[in-house]
Amino acid sequence: FDKSTLADIERAIIDADIGLTPQNDGSLIRLNIPALTEERRKEMVKQCKAIGEEGKVAIRNIRRSGVDAIKKLEKAGEISEDESKSGQDDIQKTTDAKVKEIDSIVAKKEKEVTTV
Repeated sequence: FDKSTLADIERAIIDADIGLTPQNDGSLIRLNIPALTEERRKEMVKQCKAIGEEGKVAIRNIRRSGVDAIKKLEKAGEISEDESKSGQDDIQKTTDAKVKEIDSIVAKKEKEVTTV
């Protein structure tokens, strides 16, 4: 690797806000990863849940834009009311499935983090 990028890598690790403080000695970067305490585990679970919620919000925003696009097509007369309802139902089913998938991933990660 190029040693001139060490400062950029160090800055990126700090900016990532992952709770690690890099130590740059000029030729490599050391990361001291502390043992997981109960407090740190709870913090990580909270972070997992927040990331999961961000994902669900993003999926809902996509659903909203998809439903709006279908409604515009229906209003313009390009598709029928039945096609509109069918499309909206398909979007809702996909949204529900993906939200459920995110919930299961978060639950799995939560269990993984809390297991000592």
